[in-house]
Amino acid sequence: MSMTPNRVTPISRFVYVTYIGSTSEQLWAALTTPEFMFRYWLGFRTEAEWMAGGAWKRYFPDGRLADTGDIIEFEPPKLLSFRWRHEGRPELAVEGWSVCSMDLEPTGHAVKLTLNHTMDREHSKLIEAVSLGWPQILSNLKSFVETGGTVLSPRTS
Repeated sequence: MSMTPNRVTPISRFVYVTYIGSTSEQLWAALTTPEFMFRYWLGFRTEAEWMAGGAWKRYFPDGRLADTGDIIEFEPPKLLSFRWRHEGRPELAVEGWSVCSMDLEPTGHAVKLTLNHTMDREHSKLIEAVSLGWPQILSNLKSFVETGGTVLSPRTS
């Protein structure tokens, strides 16, 4: 009897943790309300069926399709997890599906937001790209929820 070694699928991962002066309910609303999302998502527009199994799409400011996917977990106001495929750049689209999860945990007068964006492939160009974009989006989200304003202006394309 031969034994094959346990193989672990290599993954690429981006993790970001921030604390936002808010309630879980207020932060959840900012994460799932298209009008709020438009304000801090740098001019990107999101359409979604906010429920487990629901589809979602994100559009560049110029109207082109940017990302698509479906919602895996939807547990207000604690957990939002979705499959994500980038559609705007062919070299990223070819990598296939990634998974993005947002965990919200009340902590005193703030909410700890932990974002995990992973892909089952080593050295993912998509994860490299989102590792540049997520800090901008989440900085805007934090500012928007805490002050009503954002620190970065919308993109034009």
